[in-house]
Amino acid sequence: MTDKLRIAALTERAAGETRVCVTPETVKKFTNLGAIVAVESGAGHAASIADADYAAAGAVLGDAASVVAGADIVLGVQGPDVGLLSGAKPGVWVAAGLDPFGQRGRIDAYAAAGVEALAMEFMPRITRAQSMDILSSQSNLAGYKAVIDAAGVYGRAFPMMMTAAGTISAAKAFIMGVGVAGLQAIATARRLGAQVSATDVRSATKEQIQSLGAKPIFVENVAGIEGEGAGGYATEMSPEYQAAQAELVSSHIAKQDIVITTALIPGRAAPRLISDAQIATMKPGSVIFDLAVAQGGNVEGSVPDQIVDRHGVKIIGYSNTPAHLPADASALFARNLYNFLSAFWDKEQGKPVLDEEIGNAIRLTQGGQVVNPRLL
Repeated sequence: MTDKLRIAALTERAAGETRVCVTPETVKKFTNLGAIVAVESGAGHAASIADADYAAAGAVLGDAASVVAGADIVLGVQGPDVGLLSGAKPGVWVAAGLDPFGQRGRIDAYAAAGVEALAMEFMPRITRAQSMDILSSQSNLAGYKAVIDAAGVYGRAFPMMMTAAGTISAAKAFIMGVGVAGLQAIATARRLGAQVSATDVRSATKEQIQSLGAKPIFVENVAGIEGEGAGGYATEMSPEYQAAQAELVSSHIAKQDIVITTALIPGRAAPRLISDAQIATMKPGSVIFDLAVAQGGNVEGSVPDQIVDRHGVKIIGYSNTPAHLPADASALFARNLYNFLSAFWDKEQGKPVLDEEIGNAIRLTQGGQVVNPRLL
């Protein structure tokens, strides 16, 4: 083989997106594999990465057109518009968080342009793919950020403090949904000194909650999900379970100072966990952070990127929570992409060659067609 594989990384153009898909660390690793890495000038600025750092790691810098010209693979945090791919090689791979259900028009445009689109959020949740899982790496940071920002809005201290002027009681924090984000939220709230409780529809999470020193709040005598839901996610529950959970949550939520909601169902609107009536039972000054606000919200009345006051309770949530921690989020996302491509690297061909299990799971388009069963 004479030509080296060319990997292109563009500046993210979505509103509010501060992350970048490659870092100097991963540029160096891709270069060591034998690839050329081209990075759009300024791509890492919002994540505190200077162009000089990319150049020192071996990247070629330039404007968008020159970076994409001749590219075999284009990486992204979010999917670039198809117009930005002009000049790339026929059948160019685009590997990024593509939001296949929310950005179907863009996926169809990729197919029409002959792009092979690889949705990193469709990565199967299997052991060998854990290091490639962007949902887990970004959710981990989101769970942390939710607690930190809720603490910032909350007008009181988190830990119990015993002072000469008297004792301050510890804040009570309730985490709803115990996936990756929820577990990190529990751990962070515990580190800050809160009394933490948590709930989930998956019975297997009870032990996880207890292992982090939090109190599990679970519906009794009505069956939830035994073990894990599909792909590690929760699924929608029966009306009987939903009614029992609403009753349990209503009595518990009224006593809480901080509530973090994390429930998402892929390809569906976020399930409603907290109603306006339940918010009204909470103490004035309490805070709710809705991590699902961008998918319609777990909390009635939540609005992306705004602090809403309902009944004296502040409801917050970001349309893109990981983007509020751009340096760390970029580092993890970039490693996910490197781990993915390097795992399939064929030294003789000088490029990655995907297997069926992971390739078929994440491939959205190929040969001018949308091919992923989840989109057909």
